[in-house]
Amino acid sequence: MLSVEEQLKVITSGTMQIVPMEELKAKLAKGVPLNIKLGVDPTSPDLHLGHAVPLRKMRQFQDLGHRVTLIIGNGTALIGDPSGRDSTRPPLTEEQVEANAKTYVEQAMKVLDPERTTIVHNGEWLKPLDLSKMLGLMSKFNVARILEREDFHKRYEDGRSIALHEFIYPVLQAYDSVVIEADLEMGGNDQIFNLLAGRNLMRAEGMEPQVALTVPLLVGLDGVKKMSKSYGNYVGLTDEPNDMYGKLMSISDEIIPMYFRLCSTLTVDEIDEIDAAFADGSADPYKMKRALARNIVDLYHGAGAGKLAEDAFDAQFKRNEVPDDVPEFSIALEPNADGLIYLAKVMVDCKLASSAGEARRAIDGGAVKINGEAVAPKGYNVAPELLVPGTVLQSGKRKWAKLV
Repeated sequence: MLSVEEQLKVITSGTMQIVPMEELKAKLAKGVPLNIKLGVDPTSPDLHLGHAVPLRKMRQFQDLGHRVTLIIGNGTALIGDPSGRDSTRPPLTEEQVEANAKTYVEQAMKVLDPERTTIVHNGEWLKPLDLSKMLGLMSKFNVARILEREDFHKRYEDGRSIALHEFIYPVLQAYDSVVIEADLEMGGNDQIFNLLAGRNLMRAEGMEPQVALTVPLLVGLDGVKKMSKSYGNYVGLTDEPNDMYGKLMSISDEIIPMYFRLCSTLTVDEIDEIDAAFADGSADPYKMKRALARNIVDLYHGAGAGKLAEDAFDAQFKRNEVPDDVPEFSIALEPNADGLIYLAKVMVDCKLASSAGEARRAIDGGAVKINGEAVAPKGYNVAPELLVPGTVLQSGKRKWAKLV
């Protein structure tokens, strides 16, 4: 194994908190593989790059020679993690949880080494808990401390509902650490209360407590809000290579170093050099962004996929070539009293816009092209001869349609 200092250089890269650092150093100094825990509740079937940030850190621990245990929360997901929530999370059915868990594991293994990953389901030990054991666990937690959590405290102060079962969630997550005898548990920075709860319960059970490690929440493509499907600023792990590459090319220069550190497969030294280049102004952001996009596409779609996606991107945006896979539409074209076709309706019919209003806004913004020629603002009605079979319509950078 590498020395403690060499390991810490990798472990601390891209982390928010390590509590307590001295205990982690002591654990590493033993020179034996540590058991690194990550618990995930499969509340959604699709993961994005934000979900993969702790998985990337887990992979780093694997590469350092440590053991990782991925806990699929088919027990805790039935309650729902209240962390960061301003309302009670709707419960999932067991069928939903199991279906989501299957796709989660498939996607997680794109990052983790399957041969060095232990996968367990906490329903195996949580569902059989009897009342006596459950009361024993709950007796080791203080309601006053739980109410000090920022999310619970705010909801309490605002008079919003806090369901009693939500208090049980950190108890069950902490019990997971006891069962698998975790040396370190990681999670998003909004998970720190739950991670520390695991430390406290392990200590109460007479065990060496785990270290808590948190990673930052990844900023989405907009560069402002955290990555989330609800915000539409995400890169899905199952996105097609060309879509993944195109989305990553849309990020602002300011967050390129963050994406390299939290999402790429580069070494810490290589990422430090990128940070230094951005700091002293010697970095070429466009070149760096292309390298980032290639790296991430290769990670999730296999070596060489990034270069193919880059070539497709260049053909589409640098050489103004039409993609090979443009969706084809056969639609009815109805001229108006002036013998013209209402383009906004055509765009809706071809799924280039969700409404005529959205289509008109795209036209006014200069985002709409017919066979590569931009449509003038207010050019809502066009001559029928422009919309013949074979005509290619484009809206924005990534929406295309071909009339047949």
